[in-house]
Amino acid sequence: MTWGLRLAFSDVHGIGEAEAERIEGAQPYSSLLDFWERSRPGRPVAERLAQVGALDEFGANRRDLLLHIAELHRAQRGSVSRGGHGGHGGQLPLDGGRRTASVGLPDFNEAERLSAELGVLGMDASRHLMADHHVFLGELGAIPAKRLREAEHGATVLVAGAKAATQTPPIRSGRRVIFTTLDDGTGLVDLAFFDDSHEACAHTVFHSWLLLVRGVVQRRGPRSLSVVGSAAWNLADLIELRRTGGLDAVAERLAAVGAQVGGDGGDGGDGGDGGDGGDGGDGGGDVDADASGARAGGGRRIRMSTGYEMNAWADLRPAGGGAAPTRKLWHQSPGSAG
Repeated sequence: MTWGLRLAFSDVHGIGEAEAERIEGAQPYSSLLDFWERSRPGRPVAERLAQVGALDEFGANRRDLLLHIAELHRAQRGSVSRGGHGGHGGQLPLDGGRRTASVGLPDFNEAERLSAELGVLGMDASRHLMADHHVFLGELGAIPAKRLREAEHGATVLVAGAKAATQTPPIRSGRRVIFTTLDDGTGLVDLAFFDDSHEACAHTVFHSWLLLVRGVVQRRGPRSLSVVGSAAWNLADLIELRRTGGLDAVAERLAAVGAQVGGDGGDGGDGGDGGDGGDGGDGGGDVDADASGARAGGGRRIRMSTGYEMNAWADLRPAGGGAAPTRKLWHQSPGSAG
């Protein structure tokens, strides 16, 4: 038995509801030509379906299929310009009955397939994005999420992954805390960045998709574990540095950032309330805009109707371009504007 992942047409970037219904309603298709003539897809949608493997059953490889789609589109435009009805205007090369013939172009390699999935679907469907980086992370001594529970409370660790969620909810102390979840392909890592780490970490956390983080393990129970971050790097930059300068250059970059963890880690006890506070944060109308706010730590605080306080800058991220679009994960959370 072969297992597979079935995705919705709505996951395809740029597809309209009417187009998706037309493609679904005309199934099954006997060939690429049959698909083109009866479902009448736009060329961009047809190409995106081919790029992510939705048309593999029609034969040839994905690059060959893209060429055939281009030829079908050209023939269709030529027919319309001659006053025809938009037919295919010629016979599509077939092989073995109704299967599209191979043109001889090289198929997508694994990296190209993953890139197509991320671009068309917004997710890595065939294999995990981090799979290519596990060897490099092993060289750095980063701990996989599945082994993080073996780490002792208070241990300093390196963790990495694709950013799945970022939130800055109000918490009781009123301090700004950034909560982030990373997915490294073996599991999830929950991170908290407190006030004293923001100058060094906030910009990287908000504006990078792939992250490497140094932090301290915090345990609050048998099944409750997080990492309090003290330093963060854009993993994509480190990967490029590894390619051009070698592992020594990467080690030098990591060593340039101190390993100190802020003394505010004790506030991690509020982290468990962060999720609850996030619910309060969704009710933007409940914020007392006229409240002067407490001045714990010297900063202005906004008091919520729920009793929580929030740093006035909690929903703002540092200036600069945003991170690359994140994948569609079941646990993904947009969090606040930060």
